[in-house]
Amino acid sequence: MNINNFIAAPGNAYIIAEIGNNHNGSFELAKDMIDKAILAGANCVKFQMRTLDEVYRKQSSKTSGEDLGTEYVVDLLKRFELSKEEHKDLFDYCNQKKITYLCTPWDSVSLLFLEELGVSAYKVASADLTNIPLIELLIETGKPLILSTGMSTTEEIKFTASLLNESNAEYTFLHCNSTYPAPLEDINLSWIKELKKIHFNVGYSGHERGISVTLAAVAMGISIIERHFTLDRNMEGPDHAASLEFDEFSRLVKGVREVESALGSVSDERPLSQGEMINRENLAKSLMSSRPLKAGITITSEDIIIKSPGQGLSPQHYNNLIGKILARDMDTEDFFYQSDISSEKFLPRKYKFSRKWGIPVRFHDFVRYFQMSKPDLIEFHLSYQDMLLDPAEFLERDYGCGFVVHAPELFENSELLDLASPDPDYRKRSIKNMQRVIDLTLKLKKYFPSTDTPMIVTNIGGFSMDKNFTNAEVKSGYKIFCQSLDELNTDGVELIPQTMAPYPWHFGGQRFQNLFVHPDEIIHWCKQLNLRMCFDISHSMLTSNNFGYCFYDFCEQIAPHTAHLHIGDAKGLNGEGLQIGDGSIDFNKVGKILKSLAPSATFIPEIWQGHKNDGEGFWKALDLLDNVL
Repeated sequence: MNINNFIAAPGNAYIIAEIGNNHNGSFELAKDMIDKAILAGANCVKFQMRTLDEVYRKQSSKTSGEDLGTEYVVDLLKRFELSKEEHKDLFDYCNQKKITYLCTPWDSVSLLFLEELGVSAYKVASADLTNIPLIELLIETGKPLILSTGMSTTEEIKFTASLLNESNAEYTFLHCNSTYPAPLEDINLSWIKELKKIHFNVGYSGHERGISVTLAAVAMGISIIERHFTLDRNMEGPDHAASLEFDEFSRLVKGVREVESALGSVSDERPLSQGEMINRENLAKSLMSSRPLKAGITITSEDIIIKSPGQGLSPQHYNNLIGKILARDMDTEDFFYQSDISSEKFLPRKYKFSRKWGIPVRFHDFVRYFQMSKPDLIEFHLSYQDMLLDPAEFLERDYGCGFVVHAPELFENSELLDLASPDPDYRKRSIKNMQRVIDLTLKLKKYFPSTDTPMIVTNIGGFSMDKNFTNAEVKSGYKIFCQSLDELNTDGVELIPQTMAPYPWHFGGQRFQNLFVHPDEIIHWCKQLNLRMCFDISHSMLTSNNFGYCFYDFCEQIAPHTAHLHIGDAKGLNGEGLQIGDGSIDFNKVGKILKSLAPSATFIPEIWQGHKNDGEGFWKALDLLDNVL
């Protein structure tokens, strides 16, 4: 359901702060409640409007007066109603504050006034679910309708649903128990499943104490949440006791978004998170050779052992491996791979790219990969242990290609590089480690003299453990990074920060990333500091998915500031470094943007565990990107 450009759906619930009459007739209190609802994270504030003479019969004390309950309610409504002019001012105030104003019309006169205001959707109270003339008037507005089902029987709900369906109305039913507060044993969340059989779009209107039940409803896939909101539960009025105060409403909104994040998406395949893949690589087991094996043998059980880490063929394929003809020589405890049980095998070949390409390597495997593929450039992915090595142990001549260096993220003592750290001592250590990377890069130039100014890809830091930086902390982080740049001697190299995903996996777990994530900030600081970027395609797709950016607009913005590219696919919020075609990126579209706006940027395929089985993941990616980049 589209409510004022918010698409309410399971996993993206529309949260209504139902002020109703909890303003107790005070215009100033109503404005204060709007401000507090915004601060709590509500998508909408909702009021109620009645023309009392239209809603309640005129009482006759001489014949049949109303019971005490009705008398009490009518008395409160008379005292707590806001005027039409006050509703108009609140509508304007909501527009000014950029929060949606909704209102429940209890009668046709109120509806006419709300239509003149331009209200974007209408709520139908439980008491009016059977009020067919009013519902027909609401249908005629063409606005989305939200209907509470409290007090109603199954047949009554089905009758109203038929009327709405016949009129092609856009609507949502709210599961609801219309008692204030509602006893837990009467709420019957399980009936949400039955309500979805009547109409697919279902929300929840809660009158219970606390937030647990509402969070449970979110886990059941509701699209709209309505909870009564008050600033003081002890105030006079029938709804305050069943309302949430500011702190509780804030916790509800936070809890809803956490539950929605945890729900994920429905899929036939169980997705593996980045963290799970990391742990699988480290902790799971693989099929390995028990002894040296020669190509051409028939593999038997005596040739196979099962050991950690989980970087090779899963033990689940044990029986599939037995009886296969081995196509390569293997040493003791070499991994078996998928290619050992299938005919598909990717090897390097000549590619048709419009730009220079390379592959990621370590010192120890550089020569092997270089000889296999003859790339235009090499990107050395350094670990902190590599920093202790002498490159001359692995390199011996001019290799006739270019090179890039990827700085380690982790250094000694399990310390992540952070050039934006507010901790002065931590930042000094990071500067020292970054200078070591620069010095090592300059040493490598003798083996790759065609590269005048080698690029150093780095994650500059700016991460946090438990929550994102505030806006003030983000600004401070960039200023600290600027200070660190001034203190580094970067003569002879070009430092290129990489675009980052919002929740990257570093050693030791997942963190919040705060710098070089959003395109507007990236562009600003590129201009401010005369920086170029390593545009990490996979990272930036995850950023776009997380924040609702158009990824291809993101590409168009960052491409002119791009020196180098890391190419990998991505999916969802956490699917990083996937093989080309395994994610959701249209690389033909990306390729056209990059050819136009970043024609000279170099690239490497950065595929999770792409180096396994002699770089098979890299060759497959390059195959799939042939003629695209």
